[in-house]
Amino acid sequence: MRTVTTLPSATELVAALGVEPVGVSHECDHPPGVEELPAITRSRVDATASSAEIDRQVLEAVSGDGVYAVDTPLLERLEPDLVVTQGVCDVCAVDEVAIEHALEEVDADPRVLTTDPHAVSDVLDDLERIGRAVGREERAREVRGGLEARIDAVHGRTTGIDSAKRPRVAILDWTDPVMVAGHWTAELVAWAGGEYGLADPGERSRPREWAEIRAYDPEVVVVAPCGFGLEQTRENLTDLTGREGWSDLAAVREGRVWAMDGHHYLNRPGPRLVDTLEALAPIVQPDRFAAPPAELAVPLAALEVDA
Repeated sequence: MRTVTTLPSATELVAALGVEPVGVSHECDHPPGVEELPAITRSRVDATASSAEIDRQVLEAVSGDGVYAVDTPLLERLEPDLVVTQGVCDVCAVDEVAIEHALEEVDADPRVLTTDPHAVSDVLDDLERIGRAVGREERAREVRGGLEARIDAVHGRTTGIDSAKRPRVAILDWTDPVMVAGHWTAELVAWAGGEYGLADPGERSRPREWAEIRAYDPEVVVVAPCGFGLEQTRENLTDLTGREGWSDLAAVREGRVWAMDGHHYLNRPGPRLVDTLEALAPIVQPDRFAAPPAELAVPLAALEVDA
C-alpha cells in the first residue's frame, strides 16, 4: 500500500509496523533514512528563530495562508492509497483540513486516516488503526504489547510511592510565551512518580501566566519546547532564566531543572513517548531509576555552562 505521512509521529508509527512511506513531511527524521524520502510539505515559519519570533510568525501565518504548505503536484505524482495525518494541532504539523484541501486539487483519491491523540492510549489505538489500514494488524498488536510492557515496567516501580514523596512537576513545551505541556504529559508524569498540578490528563497545551508557574512552585522543571532539540533550547534559556522569580522556584534552588529534546520525544505522539517516560522517571524519582540518556535529557545547568 502506497502510504504518505504528514507528520513525524505518523511516520514513526508507520515505520514501527514495517512500512516505508512513499512520501513524508519536511520534519520527518526518524527512523534514519526517512529524511531522504520525498517531502510533501514545507513550513512558512523559520524554525531556527527565537521562541518569541517563532510565536510571532506562527500567529501571523495562522491568520494568513496557514503555517504549512502542501506540495500538491508531488502528492499527485506519489499516487497514495493512504494518507496519515493529524487533527491535534494545526500549528505543530500539517492537519487534516490542509490535506483535504490539497486532495481536492489532485486526481488521487486516497483514504485519509486522521490521528487525534490526547493520551498515550490514543497513540497506541492509532498504531492499531494504522495497522489495520495497511494490513499489519498482527504486527501492530505485537508493537503495542511491547510498548505497554515498557510502560508497566516504569509504572510498576512508582505505583506505591506516597503522595508526599511525589514532587510537583512542571513541563514546559514553549518558553516565550510560557506554555505548560498538556495532552499525554500528565499521565507520563504520574507514571514516572510525580504530581502534575498544572494540567489535567488530556488537556491541551496552552500559554500560562508566569505568576501561575511561580505560585505552583514546581519542585521539578523539565524544559522541552515543541520543535526544539537540546541545542535550540540552550539558545533560548534566557526566556526562563531571565524571568523575575526564576531563581526562587524550588526546582531551581534544588538543582532539579532539566532540558529535554522536545522535538523528538515529549511532543511527538508516537512510539517514542515510551522513551520519554523512561527518561522522565529518573528525573522525577532519581533514587529509583538510572539517569536518562544524555542525548535525550540533561540538567539545565549543563546547558548553561555551554551557553
